[in-house]
This record gives sequence, C-alpha cells and structure tokens, in this order.
Amino acid sequence: MERLVCVAIGYGFGLFQTGYIYGKLHHVDIRQHGSGNAGTTNALRTLGWKAGLITFLGDAFKCIFAVLAARFLFGNSHPDILPVLAMYAGMGAVLGHNYPFYLKFKGGKGIAATAGLLASTVNIWMVLICLVVFVGTVAVTRYVSLGSLFVVIIYLAEVVLYGQAGGFGVEAPYVYEMYAVAAFLMLSAFYKHRENIKRLLSGTENKLSFGKNK
Repeated sequence: MERLVCVAIGYGFGLFQTGYIYGKLHHVDIRQHGSGNAGTTNALRTLGWKAGLITFLGDAFKCIFAVLAARFLFGNSHPDILPVLAMYAGMGAVLGHNYPFYLKFKGGKGIAATAGLLASTVNIWMVLICLVVFVGTVAVTRYVSLGSLFVVIIYLAEVVLYGQAGGFGVEAPYVYEMYAVAAFLMLSAFYKHRENIKRLLSGTENKLSFGKNK
C-alpha cells in the first residue's frame, strides 16, 4: 500500500508541466511546436534558453519534492524501506510528467524528472558522473537525446552497483525493487525516445544549436 501511495504522490507532483505552463504564460502551447513534446528540449528549442532552464529546474524539482513528501510521510513508520519508497515516488513523478491526464496523457519524456530522482536518492559522485556524461555527450555530438539515453543507462548501472555495495542501506529483497524501478525508468525513457532513436540511427536527428538565445 505504501508503494502505491508514493506512486500516487509522485504522479500528483509530476502533473506540474513546467514547460507547458511556461509556454501558456507566453501564449504558446509548446506541444504544437517543434517536436510536440512538453519537456526541456522542446521548450529550449521553441522558447529559448531561459525557458529550457526553467523547464528543466521545474521538472527536476517536482520529482525532488515528491521524494521529500514520501520521506516526510513514511520517515518514521517505514525507515527501513525509505529509499525504496523514495524511488516509487520518483517513478510516479516521471509517470505524471510523461502522461498527464489533463493534457490527454501527452507530456514530456521524463529525463529532467529522472534527474531530480537521481539528485534525491544517490550520492554526489553518481550525480556528477551522470552530469559529466550528459554534458560531454551533448557538447561533442549536439544530440540531447543521445545524452539523455546514456544518462538513464548509467543511472541504472549506478543504482545496481551502489545497491550491491550496500549504499542504500536496505535488505536484498528491497534493493532488488530499486533495481526494478531504475530499469523501468530506463525502459520508459527509451520508449519515449523511440522516434529520436530512429532518427539517430538514420542520421536525421535534430542537433542542439548553441547559438539561439531568447
């Protein structure tokens, strides 16, 4: 039951569509422009760097707030599985971001929200590794999608390695749940990026322009 509550909490936070709301405040529905996505990259391409940064931060922090809410709610009653519940809250936030019911389930791709979960549940070195890989990949290739896919793969590997080293402080049956959630998030990201993957393979994926600024 606690897991379902955490997923529901996360989904509620995930419904805050930063890019969509920012666009509406500027009389633009970003889902009708660019890739049609409500996430960071399309906000950046459609409305500029300021919009992209605000969207990323908003989408990351809504996941962080979901994790904090789960920790506050279950911190005293279930301290032994708190990292697990935090992962479920983060998963819920990604689902809410990707599939908001009030936007006909047309949201983002979950990368910024996953970044919020990453920042909430693992140590600083793991965060820095993902950050370096993402920034390095985008800087070299200018493919945001490729950097995003690399990050979710590394995130899964980090969760498994950190869990096997006892870093989360939970027993084996529970840490395996964390592996499953991280794997689900990776597969979900690949599914949401399926068109990007096709374009990457065909060499037609859009590259990030560093010259646009609004």
